[in-house]
Amino acid sequence: MSSSFSVSMLLRTELFNSGANSNRLSIAPSRTFHYKGSKCEMSRRGFALKGIVASGVSVVASSLAAQPAQGVERLVFKPDGYNFWTWRGHKIHYVVQGEGSPVVLIHGFGASAFHWRYNIPELAKRHKVYAIDLLGFGWSDKAIIEYDAMVWRDQVVDFLKEIVKEPAVLVGNSLGGFTALVSAIGLPEQVVGVALLNSAGQFGDPNNKTSKPDESTLQKVLLKPLEEVFRRLVLGFLFWQSKQPARIESVLKSVYINTSNVDDYLVESITIPAADPNAGEVYYRLMSRFMLNQTQYTLDSVLSKMSCPLLLLWGDLDPWVGPAKAKRIKEFYPNTSLVNFQAGHCPHDEVPELVNKALLDWLSTLPTQVSLQTV
Repeated sequence: MSSSFSVSMLLRTELFNSGANSNRLSIAPSRTFHYKGSKCEMSRRGFALKGIVASGVSVVASSLAAQPAQGVERLVFKPDGYNFWTWRGHKIHYVVQGEGSPVVLIHGFGASAFHWRYNIPELAKRHKVYAIDLLGFGWSDKAIIEYDAMVWRDQVVDFLKEIVKEPAVLVGNSLGGFTALVSAIGLPEQVVGVALLNSAGQFGDPNNKTSKPDESTLQKVLLKPLEEVFRRLVLGFLFWQSKQPARIESVLKSVYINTSNVDDYLVESITIPAADPNAGEVYYRLMSRFMLNQTQYTLDSVLSKMSCPLLLLWGDLDPWVGPAKAKRIKEFYPNTSLVNFQAGHCPHDEVPELVNKALLDWLSTLPTQVSLQTV
């Protein structure tokens, strides 16, 4: 196991608090898939869908439903992005399509609005769909600031106020899931529902109340600067390695159970932003100061302040965030609907047909047409 992989997995464990995964994957015969616009033909082993559980009801689907999104409408990839909004002096990228009650999609760590490529066109048939790039990611500015979960909360809250301007549902994957939660409690009068796909975030440990010890003069003057230099060297190397297309493809395949959708489109949507001159410094700040300091923001503290309906769309075969977390969230927050998929960390991109249907069905039950004046 490479050192970079070991460090990366440590960081992901801190962020996602992965649960145990006891599900087994049923493997279907090997099939070959062709993608328009892809430079290569990908041959991957498909898998048979065991079924999904929606609100306690088991729904058995054909194994073909879990195959890659052939024939599903896909968002056009634009190297220069779609729309831009200025927030606190920074350029923020977003996509908007469709008409109807608003749905705001928030991507995960290292991704962008383009990760919702198979969801935006379908959801836009019934809703006005926004997909935003968080500051530091995607086509948004790589701002040199101190990153914190509350920065993205403030960004999404202001996006709702200035761009969306009406009651909306927030949908987030991974890091975007936790961002959706804290944004919902930051602007409860405008958020009428939240959907999480394999969300980041940890539950608090009531037994862990140790205070941070005071630093000695030696630590402040000598050890901390040396630690900073060493961390910069290590993370600088990791960033260089992590932005290589082959490495990105490898990491994606480690969390996609059906890897056929790990194609050129997806890889390029990650490599292009990584070429920004400030991307390396943003990566360093995220890894050294944000991802390893998550204990101050816990799922229980956030959920205890939320009041809107919650939907969990969970890939049960995720090696980072298993179904145990979804179960615990549902137990903690009763106003929750749960849909399980035989998919990995990004079910919206692995099994988009199933995710789109489950999300649209749930959206149809929400009072999203209420005006802000009456909320």
